Amino acid sequence: MIYRQVGDSEVQVSIVGLGGHEYLPNGRSRGFNDAPDRATLRGVVLEGYGLEQRQNLIRYCYQAGINFFDATMDSEKDSVGRNLEQLLPPYEIYVQTRPEGLVYNRDPYNQGMADYQTLKVEVQRGLGLLRRERLDFLNLAFMRPALEHDPNYLKKLGENVARLKDEGLIRFACLDTFSGEWTYLQGVKSGFFDAMFLNFNLANDGAQREVLPAAQEAGMAVFVRECFMKGELFHMGDEVGLTDRGRLARAALKWNLNQGGVTMAVVGSKDAEQMASNLAVVDDLALNDQDEAIFATLRTSPCFQDYRAQRRAQFFEE
Repeated sequence: MIYRQVGDSEVQVSIVGLGGHEYLPNGRSRGFNDAPDRATLRGVVLEGYGLEQRQNLIRYCYQAGINFFDATMDSEKDSVGRNLEQLLPPYEIYVQTRPEGLVYNRDPYNQGMADYQTLKVEVQRGLGLLRRERLDFLNLAFMRPALEHDPNYLKKLGENVARLKDEGLIRFACLDTFSGEWTYLQGVKSGFFDAMFLNFNLANDGAQREVLPAAQEAGMAVFVRECFMKGELFHMGDEVGLTDRGRLARAALKWNLNQGGVTMAVVGSKDAEQMASNLAVVDDLALNDQDEAIFATLRTSPCFQDYRAQRRAQFFEE
């Protein structure tokens, strides 16, 4: 495994982290696709998480040296906590999660995260699900309307982050949003965040313009997700004859990990076999002519071109 440093801390994370999503037999993510009205409700822990397939995946992650685990909704937090308790890590691991119900568009103007007691209670509740005393990375995913509604929003959030660190409840704060470039840049400029979480891939590369350079300048770690575009990558490949999905996935993952400023790619895997296929990039990380040929062919896909146009419009949102 290859490890990269988080800012100027002593913490080093594996260049590939395990995403929190688990998967249904049809390949779709669990929760969002089988219980969309309940999956992200605070206090709802659905059945079917953290079972044998997931446990085997975690064992493989330990063997491979993966030391970063993400969890999104409560079902995943409970699963991660239960699995890490059952399968004790052989080395120090780092966990990231979000305050349920307070992020993205789930809370008007993300007001809950700006209120210290509300945020603290939610962090403590999440720690209970995770069976941990301190959260390594608190993901604070706010949207642009929060900043436009309250000019002091980031200042309040920064004060809350400092208090949570002082109380030993969190170690790092991670900037996240679905609002795009302007919101990310405001977060970077605030200086309150140690890392950022970013949708980033070959067809969603708008962060190269300003966000990644700004994060590098600020000394922030950058964790990227959606390397495979939630499976759309493989539909694009089918359109242009790139049908070896394992090879296509590895090329896409390598592209992400070779972009300046990227610390780690967080990937979802249904099982150990799939993760092992992805991790072949660790021993062959440099981009080569075959990879470049794959990218050139992929860019001719109509689906790729439509996806890229849509994502760029959303990211730059001017």
